[in-house]
Amino acid sequence: MANGPAISIRGLRTAFGTKVIHDALDLDVRRGEVLAIVGGSGSGKSVLLREIIGLIEPVEGEIQLFGRNQRRMSPHDQRQQRLRIGVLFQDGALFSSLTVSQNIQVPIRNSLKLPDHLLEEIAGVKLALAGLPPDAGPKYPGELSGGMRKRAGLARALALDPELLFLDEPTAGLDPVGAHDFDMLIRSLQRSLGLTVVMITHDMDSLAAISDRIAALVDKRAIVDTMENLRAMSHPWLQAYFDGPRGRAAARSHEKESN
Repeated sequence: MANGPAISIRGLRTAFGTKVIHDALDLDVRRGEVLAIVGGSGSGKSVLLREIIGLIEPVEGEIQLFGRNQRRMSPHDQRQQRLRIGVLFQDGALFSSLTVSQNIQVPIRNSLKLPDHLLEEIAGVKLALAGLPPDAGPKYPGELSGGMRKRAGLARALALDPELLFLDEPTAGLDPVGAHDFDMLIRSLQRSLGLTVVMITHDMDSLAAISDRIAALVDKRAIVDTMENLRAMSHPWLQAYFDGPRGRAAARSHEKESN
């Protein structure tokens, strides 16, 4: 399965009581791509992410990561599978009582037995990967700007050298310059580390700049294609979303940068 999809979802059904969120949803995430997930309010974007990483159980369907169905794996194999995954939640989701360096070390301490001096060294490397200076390590999350907290959360997500990186609204709350810089950081890391990236975002500039394909959650299913092709489809929501003023502006801006 080395050449198969990083994630394969078939027949996913998600419901909370009588409210159905996803119904017969199919989705493949190719290895090495940046796939963005978009959708209207209540379409189940964050729910889908949490189902993929095993925090929520779907009603029906199969989710495979790296060719293996998590629900059929032993607890030991599930733990090993989680080591291949990194997650950046909104605003970093850092432990406020721990320093940035200690936050980065949490997943490492939970998985490996390493001496403290080596943990500190690894944390320093991850800080640098996320574009943070060494003096950010001893600081607490409350002492950082919003953009720096995002980067600290990214450093923690990269702590165990994951193959698959999930990003939940990575540029939300950032100014345009900070958002652009974060986009470029994600693309650079994806290429240099060979990551597969799945991100939930409403940022049109991010979609245009770094997504290889987009999964639009509409009518309880996923329509997956490039931004250009989704814009050309006749579905009313897709037209309103991608061919509206913001979508056209983001596309024009990306074309200028590409040229």
